[in-house]
Amino acid sequence: MLRSEVKKELTWATEHLFTTDEAWEEAAEQITKYADELAAYRGKLSADGNSLLEYQIKSEAFNDFITKCYTYAMFKSDEDKGNSKYQGYLGKIMSLVTAVSAKLSFEGPEIVAIPEETLEGFYKEVPELEHYKRAITRQRAYKDHTLSEAEETILAASGDIADIPETVASAFTNADLKFPDITDSEGNARKVTQATFIPLMESSDVNVRKQAFYSVYNTYASYKNTMAALFDGQVKQQKFYTSMRKFGSNMERALFRTEVPVSVYKNLIKTVNDNLPSLHRYMALRKKLLGVEELHMYDLYTPLVPEANVKVPYDDARAYAFEALKPLGEEYLSIVKEAFESRWIDVYENEGKRGGAYSCGTPVHPYILLNHTDTLDDAFTLVHEMGHALHSYLSTKHQTPAYADYVIFVAEVASTFNEALLMRYLLSKTDDKKKKAYLINHFLEQFRTTLYRQTMFAEFEMEMNEAGERGESLTADMLCDMYYKLNLKYYGENVAVDREIAHEWERIPHFFMNFYVYQYATGFSAAMALSDKVINEGKPAVEKYINFLSSGRREDPITLLRDAGVDMESPEPINAALKVFDRLIGEMEQLLAE
Repeated sequence: MLRSEVKKELTWATEHLFTTDEAWEEAAEQITKYADELAAYRGKLSADGNSLLEYQIKSEAFNDFITKCYTYAMFKSDEDKGNSKYQGYLGKIMSLVTAVSAKLSFEGPEIVAIPEETLEGFYKEVPELEHYKRAITRQRAYKDHTLSEAEETILAASGDIADIPETVASAFTNADLKFPDITDSEGNARKVTQATFIPLMESSDVNVRKQAFYSVYNTYASYKNTMAALFDGQVKQQKFYTSMRKFGSNMERALFRTEVPVSVYKNLIKTVNDNLPSLHRYMALRKKLLGVEELHMYDLYTPLVPEANVKVPYDDARAYAFEALKPLGEEYLSIVKEAFESRWIDVYENEGKRGGAYSCGTPVHPYILLNHTDTLDDAFTLVHEMGHALHSYLSTKHQTPAYADYVIFVAEVASTFNEALLMRYLLSKTDDKKKKAYLINHFLEQFRTTLYRQTMFAEFEMEMNEAGERGESLTADMLCDMYYKLNLKYYGENVAVDREIAHEWERIPHFFMNFYVYQYATGFSAAMALSDKVINEGKPAVEKYINFLSSGRREDPITLLRDAGVDMESPEPINAALKVFDRLIGEMEQLLAE
């Protein structure tokens, strides 16, 4: 389907950001002017409290303005990666952002250089400055990692170069990479794309699954050296910035930015590795229920109860969302209604559209990109992204721009929390054993793909970066071998781990996002705990949770979650989630034995 053929009501309203392309072009031309106004404060931030306050206020307004410009270009680009006009818009705004970063690179060094007693005097003289104290304190935490103004300018100007690996990989996989069609049992051609791959892997027809698996991974294998070179470039540029910023590792630098201790990352990997026997038990159950002599990687997504598999059209997915999210109260539901009715969502796949799904906050309202294909997974994706959207909406509503942009570590809690509520709702609405078994299987798959698989990704990313930091080149053979061995460890002896899965790392865009994926697993664990509290404790837990969603980054993420009721520095939330996983396996065994 071409973009022009999609019904308007099923596309997102980018005109809420800018009414026309011409309006965006005019705004983009103003970015340099506004940046120059901020640059006029060079050398003045340490002069007095009023100058520092003025800069903070103007900087907030400018960040809102440039966010609108950037997100419009990104959204239009993601609508059709083959549209050169909007790729040009995105390239232009990315270059402008890099230029602005270089122009305003004096900010960090100047704020870091203010003597502590002088800054405390500013707060007393100008009480309004207190509002920005946490933001300023976070900047000053970079004191040991901040260079001279000239050096900061050079680093900021290198942003365009640093983005090349991710930019090239995104363009290649979304716009240029094509997979061979496959043929179903009736002789019909089936198109394989980034969006249709997982639905094809869920097919009850093993030949469809197998063909789709080979179509995708044999294609990626053809480009393994290209993808490895891009990954190597990504790790090398991260290593460069880590060295320049005087951090001990790429991981330390990435997690420092989000105020998450490295121990949280490593605790996740250790705790999940300690619980691998539960995943192996699930694989044994899957092998038994599918009745296969060998359980292959292309057998992992197909439902174990295919006769209960039903289509979930978009309108049904919307209805499920409203019902499932009712425990969060009328205010929350009213915002969900507005999202559906005011075109915050781009629903269906079209030719050239970016694959996958995401939510992105903007100063006007959040936006959601979907590629809905009428599966149960898509219904869960909808509530997942709606969780992000409501988090963005509430943080923007209750926090000023300085604190509205929460970190990803807490973002994945909001999204997975909604998935947990949807699963509870669907399970509560059926007494049919087959359907209940199907839903439990879906829940088990959430554990496998979110908690186990994302942790495997996190372990791969850790090993990949550690190898790069040791000076090793990340060759295709090395990466494939590393990834294959992790699959062997995680899935165990009950799975015939097909060699083609060694190329799966090539199709995971999050590896270009620098220690991002682990947050899906930690977020899932926290969400399980918080959703239990909301269901079991009611209004008090709901109020704490809504306060958490409304807090942005007023506190560090570990503190925010602890205030909401879960301690992510402890292995307990992960162990508790995996106990639920083990219990669900037992329920599945019992249901299908009856």
